[in-house]
Amino acid sequence: MAADNALIIGLIAANFAPENRKKIIAWGVAAAFVFRVIFAFGATIVLENPFVKILGGALLLWIINNLRTDFFGGKKVRSPTLKSKETVSFGQGVYQVLLADTVLSLDNVIGVVGAAKDYYYLMIAGLLLSVFIVLTLASYFANYIKTHQWLGYLGLFVIMIVALQLIIGGLINLEILSINSKFEPLFNI
Repeated sequence: MAADNALIIGLIAANFAPENRKKIIAWGVAAAFVFRVIFAFGATIVLENPFVKILGGALLLWIINNLRTDFFGGKKVRSPTLKSKETVSFGQGVYQVLLADTVLSLDNVIGVVGAAKDYYYLMIAGLLLSVFIVLTLASYFANYIKTHQWLGYLGLFVIMIVALQLIIGGLINLEILSINSKFEPLFNI
């Protein structure tokens, strides 16, 4: 589940010069850890609130649209070594990473807390493992996406699926939407 965090951090960082790319990844990993700790303590409230799920999904869709226009639009970085060619400021990149980390940490914590049940040592181990995965994969994704643009499209598609799962799961919890019981596990985020 941490791969979605790493992927979106990589997508955002890929548009920046190498120096700023490392800083954005560092901010993203630190934020992923902090948000996971905060959400882990409030997991029972988060799990019960469908409005948080719907809002999180909507925020993810907004992030996907911004990433799509920044990353795949006509104003891409032509020379990855010049900071002056970056189409988005460093501050905007950090903001996008923090916002994405907030939403994606939520689904990660829900999965880890749900799997750990009342075993807090398992929850802590799972959260630490997920942050380690984000740390190792984000740099890889950022570098790989620069030369293989198809992965960026795939990443946006995966994040879109998570967003739709959050929104549909929230609507199911509010009993606005009902689905076949065979498909309920897909939306129990």
